[in-house]
Amino acid sequence: MNRIFLDVHALQTVPPSNLNRDDTGAPKTAVYGGVPRARVSSQAWKRAIRTCFADEHLLDPAELGVRTKKIVELLADRIAGLDPAVERETALKLADEAVRAAGFKTEVPKRKADQAKKDDAPVPAPEAKYLVFLSSRQLDGMARLALEGAADITAFLRKKENKARAKELADTRHSVDIALFGRMVADVADINVDAAVQVAHALSVHRVDNESDYYTAVDDENTDEETGAGMIGTIDFNSATLYRYAALGVHLLADNLGQGLRDDEPRTEPVRRAVEAFVQAFVDSLPTGKINTFGHHTEPDAVVVKLRTTRPISYVAAFEDPVRSDGGGHLREAADRLAAYASDVERAYGDPDTTLTWVLRVGPATQKIADLGTEASTLRELAAAVGQAVTERLEKPA
Repeated sequence: MNRIFLDVHALQTVPPSNLNRDDTGAPKTAVYGGVPRARVSSQAWKRAIRTCFADEHLLDPAELGVRTKKIVELLADRIAGLDPAVERETALKLADEAVRAAGFKTEVPKRKADQAKKDDAPVPAPEAKYLVFLSSRQLDGMARLALEGAADITAFLRKKENKARAKELADTRHSVDIALFGRMVADVADINVDAAVQVAHALSVHRVDNESDYYTAVDDENTDEETGAGMIGTIDFNSATLYRYAALGVHLLADNLGQGLRDDEPRTEPVRRAVEAFVQAFVDSLPTGKINTFGHHTEPDAVVVKLRTTRPISYVAAFEDPVRSDGGGHLREAADRLAAYASDVERAYGDPDTTLTWVLRVGPATQKIADLGTEASTLRELAAAVGQAVTERLEKPA
């Protein structure tokens, strides 16, 4: 299959906020171009994208996965759903054996075991030693396999062919989020999934110094004689115009989603749906750190999407020299720089014969972005255009 890459760039301004905290509770920062910048980690934004898939109903729940240590309890629920006659203790044993047969290590957490012993409660369910990412279809398949061997699950899974089936079930029919963001299991490397998407840390286009908000809270039950605050504290925050970027290897996504499909199942359609959902979720998602305190609900002012066959290209270098506000904000200068830098880079390194470009923008400050490509009126229209182009590229003979 030909290499197909999708680059998504966005400029997004956020007001005072604390989207992504470091170990001291302050907004994350990074030095770029010799000055401190606001930063939101790729991990924070990738989780926001994953939750956006479900929250905005961009994909069917059957197309999504779950990342948890409580994989045994989750699988036991699936087993009980398939056969309500199976008692809870039996379902947990079947689930634990199936999870271990697939290659995941489990154990009862010592803290929970000690607490259960102290309370004279039943032994808690085993948990994976690490976060396990499994799709709904993988869980359903493992549940059916466990029930098939319910008469003697230990002997059933001791057979080489059944153990291989358990591992195969955990390593095919990946969900869209696993196919996009990958799966890493350190001690079972053969069921790892290489991520199809790379997400850069969002970075402010200008210098940012964190500020601190000193706050007080009033005790509603205080009398007039009881002066002073019921609580005091500080919250660190900053505000920024962020440059956001992600690169999606569409050919890798197609490979990941194609594992385990039957010959009669469509291969292009799941990729189109995944690409459209990713474009919408990348643009529309927002980390929720301290959102009840700051209400930082904004959308990007400018989005540029490129579908190319050359390698991915980030435009972050457009802001290596930080934008300096003249009192009129950072967005207009950032949009002008992005438009100019993108044109220069594409002239030097791009392939105009095979690269397609779309633009979605808001307001007069982003006018120069419009010259970069075909302008979409809405995010839905943008995603549909990209999905259609991806379908045509995938169906084109290699």
